[in-house]
Amino acid sequence: MQRRKIKEDGNLIPDEQNANENNYGSLSTINSIEISQLNKQQPLGHSVHSTPNFFSDGNTRIDFVLAWESDHQDLEEQTGDHETQAPKRGKSLDMHRKWRQSFLNKLQKAGLRMETHVAQNPKKLVYFVLLNAPWSVLCYYAEDLRLRVPLQAVPNQAVLNWSHRLLMKLGIPSILYDEVPDLPLDYYTCHFKANKLPWFLGSNHHDTFFSSTQRHRILYEILATTLYGDPKEGHVGVERLLNEEVFTAAFPLHDGPFKMPSEKLPPNEMNQRQILFHFWAQWRKWKKYQPLDHIRRYFGEKIALYFAWLGFYTGWLFPAAIVGTLVFIIGIFMMFEDIPADEICNSGGKYQMCPLCKSCPYWNISTICPMFKAGRLFDHGGTVFFSIFMSLWAVTFLEYWKRMNATLTYRWDCSDFEDIEERPRPQFTAMAPMTTKNPITGEEEPYFPRQNRFNRIVAGSMVIIMMIAVVVMFLISIILYRAIIAVVVSRSGNFLVVASASRIASITGSVVNLIFILILSRIYLALAHFLTKWEMHRTQTMYEDAFTFKVFVFEFVNFYSSPIYIAFFKGRFVGYPGHYNKLLGIRNEDCGPGGCLIELAQELLVIMVGKQIINNVQEILIPKVKAWWHRRNLLSKHRWSKEDPEGLMNPLWERDYELLPYEGLFAEYLEMVLQFGFITIFVAACPLAPLFALLNNWVEIRLDAQKFVCEYRRPVVERAQGIGIWFNILEVITHLAVISNAFLIAFTCDFLPRLYYQYTRASNLQGYVDFTLAYAPKSFVLENNATCRYRAYREPSGRYSLVYWNLLAIRLGFIIAFEHVVFFIARLIDMMVPDIPETVAIKVKREQYLAKQALAENKALVEAIEPSSMAQQPGP
Repeated sequence: MQRRKIKEDGNLIPDEQNANENNYGSLSTINSIEISQLNKQQPLGHSVHSTPNFFSDGNTRIDFVLAWESDHQDLEEQTGDHETQAPKRGKSLDMHRKWRQSFLNKLQKAGLRMETHVAQNPKKLVYFVLLNAPWSVLCYYAEDLRLRVPLQAVPNQAVLNWSHRLLMKLGIPSILYDEVPDLPLDYYTCHFKANKLPWFLGSNHHDTFFSSTQRHRILYEILATTLYGDPKEGHVGVERLLNEEVFTAAFPLHDGPFKMPSEKLPPNEMNQRQILFHFWAQWRKWKKYQPLDHIRRYFGEKIALYFAWLGFYTGWLFPAAIVGTLVFIIGIFMMFEDIPADEICNSGGKYQMCPLCKSCPYWNISTICPMFKAGRLFDHGGTVFFSIFMSLWAVTFLEYWKRMNATLTYRWDCSDFEDIEERPRPQFTAMAPMTTKNPITGEEEPYFPRQNRFNRIVAGSMVIIMMIAVVVMFLISIILYRAIIAVVVSRSGNFLVVASASRIASITGSVVNLIFILILSRIYLALAHFLTKWEMHRTQTMYEDAFTFKVFVFEFVNFYSSPIYIAFFKGRFVGYPGHYNKLLGIRNEDCGPGGCLIELAQELLVIMVGKQIINNVQEILIPKVKAWWHRRNLLSKHRWSKEDPEGLMNPLWERDYELLPYEGLFAEYLEMVLQFGFITIFVAACPLAPLFALLNNWVEIRLDAQKFVCEYRRPVVERAQGIGIWFNILEVITHLAVISNAFLIAFTCDFLPRLYYQYTRASNLQGYVDFTLAYAPKSFVLENNATCRYRAYREPSGRYSLVYWNLLAIRLGFIIAFEHVVFFIARLIDMMVPDIPETVAIKVKREQYLAKQALAENKALVEAIEPSSMAQQPGP
């Protein structure tokens, strides 16, 4: 291990490569502007006539675009009028110009070609630097990045969708299948080696040998690792320059407009973006399979795997939604035939209940008739079956996703990406204090000491714990809010309002809780970004996994703390009349008249459905509002005309600049994984949750597709081997769901008490209501001169009755039996379903065999050539 030496020389291409290509690293072959004369020689508003995705010469491809803005005042100050500018602002502008010029000069030294364009409106100027990597630069970085290139085309591609394969075998046309044009070919591939260039397919065509996404990766690698200042202060890479607002954007170009000039445009004339828009992003394609190979070709493996997982998850929600809806319908029928419900509704003044607060009046149990019946929608025997079903559904879903993931990663050449191919993050490379040898590749890599990282992770964990404590404080405040609102409403004097006091407090508390959740999420997200960067993780996968774990732990507590409190703690520590327990001087919350299960269902609907509605509205409106505001402040207001309302006459880089920047997949995954938690952890309280999730996801797929195709700038392609740490989080949620549903059925549902009463008292549940009500202690009756009842299994003295202890033993036994049965079946499913499909395993072994055979033949050929060459050498 050694101290790392920072390279000050920006020219990373060997000199002998420069000599092999004419004009390599120069701007003499294109119409360009020297960096130092950037703002002087180009007339304002002048735009070079250019073919889309090409320089003005019509031949040099645009691989990347850098952009920055300045107003006319900045230009005047730059030309010499320094007296009028504010000192602080002027110093900042001068520093930005210095960094920008240094960065662009280093890019020139690295061999990139450049062409500059300027666009203007009355308020500001926007400068665009178009970048292109020559062939030798592409070859050097392709080998350095270990890019995979094609060796041979694979003739027959396997159909990914099992339902389509089944219907094809049966000869039944599939309404879900759509014939998408320009299907990407599948290839046998290997890592690029410049000295093996003739072996690769299409190596004679330098312009098309590397795909556009591979060219984007190479350009981004150069941009992300180029120094522009002091490396000790982290002055490296375009990301830092974007954060410092030296540049306002850095992006690859889309393939062209997504809208077609005419609906009759032949499919072979569509660009890739138009194909994705027409066959994927439109709402009328909601029932069609997603064109995953097309998505992967245009956006890369990481985004394609997200959409593959989202589509796979949505498809698996369909059976869960059907079973959940049937369980809910059964609950409707049972609601009208429930004997305890009839007893409550017909009791009149038979059961006088104790006051809900110190100043609240006595009330009759018959007033809760509607809420009690509503509780029967979820609280019946079908709930137990559905809980077991959903636990096994979650396990099976994850097992089959492993198979799908293995199939896709093999097909897209990502199977060994994280172990072998993934490089250190550019930010890590720039900031790491030393280097060490990679034990797998044997190459020297930047290194950050593990002990230092561990210390930083521990320090960051303390911050996370503090934020979780803040969430718990907010939860306690919501509990107190509900208790205070219930007392205030009960004292209002209005009979209808008083009867609904608990419900009003619960609903308003859920809404306030949702608002707190959304606000705290925004604050913590920024904090987690800072902490994860500070921890110095080596690869992008490690960085994203650490960031994801931090945020999910917080979001888990943030979103699930209130449902967990209602499900497992609310109403457990209330006490009894005359001896109520208190929190900060306020009586502990009791479950509402209909029980805690109906309150839990209400809380889930408010948080889950409310969050989904808010997210979907945000995803529809916010991008459009942002894009409108962005265009309004930039070019569109003055450059678009009535003849060209879409701005299609403007250069492609200007149109793409007006789109929104890509912000990653974290928010998309987080939304879906939290949803997965709601439909598994608390499914016993709301059988309709999978149905709401299914409807939301049908909308979510098309919303996300439209965002990526129409509203976002094209992201730089990222490779991935799966969905990352999200899969581990899903596995943890699945195990928690089994435990949660066991406790939910045992302690929150009325299922076991009813079953106990049927076997020990009356099988028809006659008298069940009286069985569940205890009498207030004599001291409370004498103090208030009235007898009342309350829901508990207690003796008149207030002590727990024998029935309570019998039920407690039954509940604990049920939890143990439920968990063991479900985990045993889940383990069997895990053993029976292989993680990698047999067909994929055979293909992997076949490729390994062919590789060994090729190596053996090559070795034999070399051994045969060497003796003959030695024999032909003339003697001395």
